[in-house]
Amino acid sequence: MSNAVVVKTSELPETFKDVNSHNLYLYVKSYLAAQRANTARVKNRSEVRGGGKKPKAQKGSGGARWGSKRSPLFVGGGQVFGPSARNYNQKINKKQKVLALRFAINTHVEKESLFVVDSVTLESGKTKDAVAVINGLNQRDTLIIVDTIDEKTYLAYRNIKNCYMIEKQEVNAYIAAAYHSILVEKSVLEALKEA
Repeated sequence: MSNAVVVKTSELPETFKDVNSHNLYLYVKSYLAAQRANTARVKNRSEVRGGGKKPKAQKGSGGARWGSKRSPLFVGGGQVFGPSARNYNQKINKKQKVLALRFAINTHVEKESLFVVDSVTLESGKTKDAVAVINGLNQRDTLIIVDTIDEKTYLAYRNIKNCYMIEKQEVNAYIAAAYHSILVEKSVLEALKEA
């Protein structure tokens, strides 16, 4: 594998520059909202078990009227205004998704944390070779973007805790912004520029 080269600002198309950071904010907000499990749910008084018989007489006790023991007023009763299934998805336009990714990539270029190589492939499949590559970048953590992940390269990088490898079709603004540096293959970077 050839040595990694830092991508300069001048190497990016003009469309990557002067993108508003708000696009990235909206994309991350939408992305994280879509990850929510949406499993919080409680039963209201019509769904809890029991409550068929009137607990006490309507009149004569001097107290309030009880229609059912499953009223929200009693233990074991239904929940009032509790959480139920809802849609957390937030719409974001396709153009904003593209702008968000451009902003994330441009930010890495400005910080000199976008590195390009001809190929990330490791024929040896050894983790120590992969560690040497990551340590050579001198970054806290690294996102590795490749055209196609082959088995030996995957095995070499998978146990390194401060890096993560994805294929080019998996790239999005959230994951690009989440890592402190990006190591990308030259062919993939050209595809991202055109997209």
